[in-house]
Order: sequence, then C-alpha cells, then structure tokens
Amino acid sequence: MYSHMPPNYTCPFCLVVQGFEDPNNKLVQSKQQDIVYQDEHVTALVATLWWPNNKGHVIIIPNGHYENIFDLPLDIAAHIHKIAQQVSYALKDCYKCDGISTRQHNEPGGSQDVWHYHLHVYPRYFNDNLYLTHGSLSDPAARAIYAANLREWFRHIHT
Repeated sequence: MYSHMPPNYTCPFCLVVQGFEDPNNKLVQSKQQDIVYQDEHVTALVATLWWPNNKGHVIIIPNGHYENIFDLPLDIAAHIHKIAQQVSYALKDCYKCDGISTRQHNEPGGSQDVWHYHLHVYPRYFNDNLYLTHGSLSDPAARAIYAANLREWFRHIHT
C-alpha cells in the first residue's frame, strides 16, 4: 500500500536474519555476533551506526520481511514492543543509562533508509545530545563487547 522499496531490493536485515555475513560490508554491515536476542518472530542486534554519546543502541527487526509500519501485522508489532521493553531493561542494567528512547522511521519522508521495518532502542544519558549529533559506522570488535553483555543479560533472564 505504501511501498517505496525499489524493484529487486536486497534486504540487509533479511540477510542478517538468515545468518549471512558480508566480509566486504557492502550488502550487510552487521555481524552475527551483533545479535543479542532472537526468537521465531524477531531479531534484536546492536546497531552498526553509533551516536557519539549513545553507543551500543539496539535495533529490533521482524524476522519476516515487512517494509514499514503500514505493512507490519499487529501481532508482530506487539511482540516487537514486548522485546523492546526487555531490551530497555537490559540497556538500563548493562549500560547504567539514565533513560531510554525508541525511534522508528517510515517512508522516505519519514527518513526510512532500509526497506525493512525496524525499531531503534537508544540508551539515553542526561545532556547526551542524541538529536543534535550524527551516527557513524562502528567497529565490529567494539560492537561485540556491547552485544556480549546484552546477550548475557538475556541468557540470565530466560534461564
């Protein structure tokens, strides 16, 4: 209905869910080690773009391909938000952040740049200037440390 995905689009998030890694970082910048939680419906991973004062934010994606909020089934949307709440607790415990922000974009006019629904969950800190700064590509080794801590948190609460 509200589709802007180009013809023959190769979805990087679908590739992540399928376990694909791209050594050249052209199709997929995420690594499998970035995944902090995965179940039959969703995958949560440490994002590749980091903001200077909000490192290690998490993206939650549905495992099925849904382009945007207009395409997303309500039961999957509810599950994404359930996991977003758990990710928020994990960020609070692991990062000792002062708060949490979520952000989600739809369509070009809404700043969507990957044609697969995804919800950002940011750790927030007083005076962090999240909305006044820009993201840059993070190092996979740095992401691995953040992801390992979050995975351990999820292992602990799901055992």
